[in-house]
Amino acid sequence: MAKFSTILALLVAAVVAVSTSAFAPQPAFSRPSSELAVKISVSVGDGEPIESALRRFKREVNKSGHLMELRHKRYFENSQEKKKRKVKEGRMRKKFERMQRKRMAQRT
Repeated sequence: MAKFSTILALLVAAVVAVSTSAFAPQPAFSRPSSELAVKISVSVGDGEPIESALRRFKREVNKSGHLMELRHKRYFENSQEKKKRKVKEGRMRKKFERMQRKRMAQRT
C-alpha cells in the first residue's frame, strides 16, 4: 500500500508540474533579437598606438556589414521597401564600379 501511495504521489506531482507549465500564458509577441554573431578581432602589436588599432577595428566592422544590417533592422521594413532598397543599393554599387574602372583606365 505504501508503494502504491508513493507512486500515486509521484504521478500527481508530475501531472501538476506538466499542467502548470503547459498552460502558462505565452507572451503576445516576441521582440526580434538585434544580436548578431560578430566575431571580429584585431591583434594589437607591441608599441602600436591604440588609435591605429581602433582604426583597423572600425575598418573590419565596416567591411563585415553588421552595422548596416543593424540599421536596417532598427525599424520594420516590408518586402516592397526591402526590394526598393536592394535595387537602389545595386545601382549605387554599379555606379561606383564604373567610376573605379574609369579611374583605373586613366591611371594606365
